[in-house]
Amino acid sequence: MSSSSVSELTPDLAARFARLALGHVTRPYPYKLDHVMTGDHDVLPPRVLHPIFHGSFDWHSCVHGYWLLARLLRRFPGAPEAAEIRALFDANFTPDKAAGELAYLARPASAGFERPYGWAWLLMLGAELERHENQAWAQAVAPLAHAFADRFKAFLPKATYPIRTGTHFNTAFALTLAAEYAGQVGDQEFARLIETTARGWYLADAGAAAWEPSGDDFLSPTLVEAECLRRVLPTADFRLWFGKFLPQAAERLPASLFTPASVSDRTDGKIAHLDGLNLSRAWCWRAIAGTLALGDPARSVALASAEQHLAAGLEHVAGDYMGEHWLATFALLALEA
Repeated sequence: MSSSSVSELTPDLAARFARLALGHVTRPYPYKLDHVMTGDHDVLPPRVLHPIFHGSFDWHSCVHGYWLLARLLRRFPGAPEAAEIRALFDANFTPDKAAGELAYLARPASAGFERPYGWAWLLMLGAELERHENQAWAQAVAPLAHAFADRFKAFLPKATYPIRTGTHFNTAFALTLAAEYAGQVGDQEFARLIETTARGWYLADAGAAAWEPSGDDFLSPTLVEAECLRRVLPTADFRLWFGKFLPQAAERLPASLFTPASVSDRTDGKIAHLDGLNLSRAWCWRAIAGTLALGDPARSVALASAEQHLAAGLEHVAGDYMGEHWLATFALLALEA
């Protein structure tokens, strides 16, 4: 997908993303389960275990593939793919199928299922469906979203330490997405818990060394932490914090944050994560730049780095299935930031 000059979401690019997602959210195999088996009775195919989210290689990618489709449908309701998306949602966002997903979640062996990445993306999907005129989809998914919100509320008070990896376990990314859900549905208790947790985990951080990327990162531990605090702090407080966290950003230091990752093998699912790192950095840099003061010299540097990372990532949204089943989601985050 040659999109190196694209820096905004156009109808044509939205259509390409929609076609990619429609091609994988119901594709049954290959599929990687996050599944604890307690006996032979648990040896079941993905479509039985997960009545809705049994495509896209794994559960969380299927969830955010549906989020991408929901977002694009709302933004481009007249797109050529709109009728197919609506039919897909009518068929899959039903109370019976959502009850099947809830039943899986209720298994004692599923206590840690998809924590925290899949939890957060399910909340993002729930939040996006709440914005649609057709509330039947939101109503079907709402019990599942409530269940994951409850899991966050039980988990965060006992999570003594953040997880700072650049992969699915990153807690700053999870809080960032969960905050959007809490705001959308008006769950003030949840929003306060997210803010308190983020402040406790990250507010004292300063002088980030940014020793990244690691070999399978698709998130920047440094930048996603900043994006998390940007979401929960007042603007003035965030600007002060960011100036201490990355005090040399205007000089493009640490250099690792301003250099797109190199991807040596896009057929390797872990190495292909690095294309996602470029896109998620573009998302973070754009969002951060939009909050910095107009006269802050770090602002123009952040915007330039965002465009450089975006160009590097958009080139590879389609191609091999190891990236194709999920990268468009992160491209959409970046383009909308």
